Amino acid sequence: MVRGALRGGRPMRGGIRPPFKKTFVPRHPFDLTLAEVVFPKVSPAVDDSALTAALLKRNQDLSPTPGEQTAIGNLVTKVQAVLDNLVVAPGDFNTCQLEEVRQVGSFKKGTILTGNNVADVVVILKTLPTKEACEALAKKVEADLKNGMKTEVVAKGEQHAIQIHDRGFDVSNSQAKVRILIATLPQNLRKLEPEIHLDHKLMQSHLAAIRHTRWFEENAHHSSIKVLIRILKDLTKRFDAFSPLSSWMLDLIAHLAIMNNPSRQALPINMAFRRVFQLLSAGLFLPGSAGITDPTEPGHIRVHTAMTLEQQDVCCYTAQTLLRVLAHGGYKHILGLEGNTSIVREMSVWNGVVVSPLTPVYEKPVDKKEGDLEEDIDMIENENEDEGSDDAAE
Repeated sequence: MVRGALRGGRPMRGGIRPPFKKTFVPRHPFDLTLAEVVFPKVSPAVDDSALTAALLKRNQDLSPTPGEQTAIGNLVTKVQAVLDNLVVAPGDFNTCQLEEVRQVGSFKKGTILTGNNVADVVVILKTLPTKEACEALAKKVEADLKNGMKTEVVAKGEQHAIQIHDRGFDVSNSQAKVRILIATLPQNLRKLEPEIHLDHKLMQSHLAAIRHTRWFEENAHHSSIKVLIRILKDLTKRFDAFSPLSSWMLDLIAHLAIMNNPSRQALPINMAFRRVFQLLSAGLFLPGSAGITDPTEPGHIRVHTAMTLEQQDVCCYTAQTLLRVLAHGGYKHILGLEGNTSIVREMSVWNGVVVSPLTPVYEKPVDKKEGDLEEDIDMIENENEDEGSDDAAE
């Protein structure tokens, strides 16, 4: 009897069955904080007061000065007033129509770093975002700012400069900058033409930045989360392995580390800082991991799939090296209070314990095309092809 036929020799209706499709089942990395009930501590808690003090000091060093805050706030207020006026009373300005003006990014969230005096504002247009409309809006904002400052005594450093770029335009003076990010209504996105309008993906990322900021204000307003985000941002600047982590990824992992625990109460900053390295070391951002689902996007998009496989591997083994350094008291080198970043590349000794840096596990195939690098189910699924989950404003 032919394989697959029914008894009596008759062939199966519908012919041969198609091959079974393998289902992707994401795994959750081991999290000691959630598993503490199953793995109770057998030794007394470690005195982490020195780490806590170092984290708070580093946060203070990274926070903008009152002068920087005032400079950014003043410029944002002036630009916002001009844009809001164009929404309600555009007058004879008809090159484009403004629907809404929203602040986004680090300044709005309260996680800005010192020396980075930049605020982000998204302007949603009712009309299609042509390049000419962007230039006309920039000139209109510049003219209205000058008119509004005629009665003021303006120092030379307070004079405004306008610079147009592919995302919109910048309004700046010698002390601060406001980036105006142009977007349009969601129903207009399908009408965009590359030759005439601003880039489709940039428009999507600007709309995503509004969703990110709204979610952050509703869910991540705890002060410890902002402290941890500021410290993690500094790590991405000093350690190349963490540079692929976007601002939105840092927001989500900081919120996870502090708020996602059995008590549903905010963890102390020292425990949350350790937990970030524990989660990354356990493979939170590796292929096949459940990772962190973007709460602002439909379809269960995991934010770390925006990273390449090589970036995911480097991020994981670097976190493992730094976790071992942290476990033996090397937190000052990690925070940048002492030493440098060579601890992830060279052998180091901490209280008699040798910590050797780990090496890559992922090897990029040389005989395959870029699109056929992996048979990993995670990448085949390609659930984050849009890549709209990155915080475009930062």
